[in-house]
Amino acid sequence: MELFKPMNIDEQKSQNNNLSDKIEKVKCLVIGSGPAGFTAAIYAARANLKPLVIQGMQPGGQLTTTTEVDNFPGYPEGITGQAMMDDLKKQAERFGTEVRWGAVSSVDFSKSPHEVVVDEEYKVLADTVIISTGATAKYLGLDSEKKYAGMGVSACATCDGFFYKGQDVAVVGGGDTAAEEATYLSGLCRKVYIIVRKNYMRASKAMLDRVNKTSNIEVLYEHNTKELIGENGVEGAILIKRMGEADEQEVKIDVSGFFLAIGHTPNSVIFKDYLETDEVGYIKTNPGNSKTNVKGVFACGDVQDSTYRQAVTAAGSGCMAAIDAERYLGDLDS
Repeated sequence: MELFKPMNIDEQKSQNNNLSDKIEKVKCLVIGSGPAGFTAAIYAARANLKPLVIQGMQPGGQLTTTTEVDNFPGYPEGITGQAMMDDLKKQAERFGTEVRWGAVSSVDFSKSPHEVVVDEEYKVLADTVIISTGATAKYLGLDSEKKYAGMGVSACATCDGFFYKGQDVAVVGGGDTAAEEATYLSGLCRKVYIIVRKNYMRASKAMLDRVNKTSNIEVLYEHNTKELIGENGVEGAILIKRMGEADEQEVKIDVSGFFLAIGHTPNSVIFKDYLETDEVGYIKTNPGNSKTNVKGVFACGDVQDSTYRQAVTAAGSGCMAAIDAERYLGDLDS
């Protein structure tokens, strides 16, 4: 999800000099338009903060790449990811949120109000900034991954596993996430393959024990995915099995679901000069709230959540961020 276009320091200085007459002031700026961003906007708007949402180049975030969403409360018949994000956007706008296309070019959180440049064209001075830029799932880079997106390819077993109940599926990865996804799917699916490129899994011993004790999980060590195949969706995967130093064998497995569990990249690079992150890049927030190390800057959703990564938890953290922002502004006025 491209929400920003990183610039070097010289480019930022040159840009700032050219934007002196293109400045606007807001109480609350929300960067990102997924469940976290729009929920934050709904709460901020109802608190009369008149939020501005910069929705990025993929409005609605990762959820718009999914088909049916069955696990978000309030939709008993399910809903498509795009339709749900359209509903959230309309609800935010109903209370006075302004939603704009745009990509953030640079930020300056060293002073208050915080400076955010959008599309290299104008500057927003914001008393509070809510960051909800999400995280991007890592993929193998196969053309067929794109071809079957939403048609058998998924990066979230908890989100999409239900649709493959009683079927055979595959999980790619060798860490705890892959082991967790496979174990979760094993309770729904007939057979679960774990495709591991090395001759071992790097998952913790506890997770490996769970995998090894689950009868319908089969680990395919030293296998790499060459291609996905199928007519109207994923029907199988072509794998390359390493037989020795120079020998390889092509193997086909019949699966209808192909789950990527090789990690996520938080969309936080543009904030790294100001905000504390962990070693992967997830923005650090204080336990129990959305506050970052910079006063007036808050983070919510998948950009700060490496554990759950669900639409409902993202929405909940968006609510937290808006309330934290409202209280921060209230303390300034008191």
